[in-house]
Amino acid sequence: MGRPIILPRTKRGRGNPNWCNPHPPLPAVLTEFERQVERLGLTKAQYVASSELRYWCERNRNRCYVPEWLLQEWGLKVEAIFSSVA
Repeated sequence: MGRPIILPRTKRGRGNPNWCNPHPPLPAVLTEFERQVERLGLTKAQYVASSELRYWCERNRNRCYVPEWLLQEWGLKVEAIFSSVA
């Protein structure tokens, strides 16, 4: 019987070789509210006066993010049953 074949030992790569390298920043993601504002071409000063934005906020206030100051300005309330807080 011949000699057993012994394979050369290879160095095991352990751990993350990039642990000290910084990660690139993640891209900013627009909220649905910001997309709607961009679509309407509004500035922050025009939010309160926009009837289209108010209509969109009334329909989507329980589903999408709408700034609290804008909800207070229009007297809209978020229903707690739809909120993740309740």
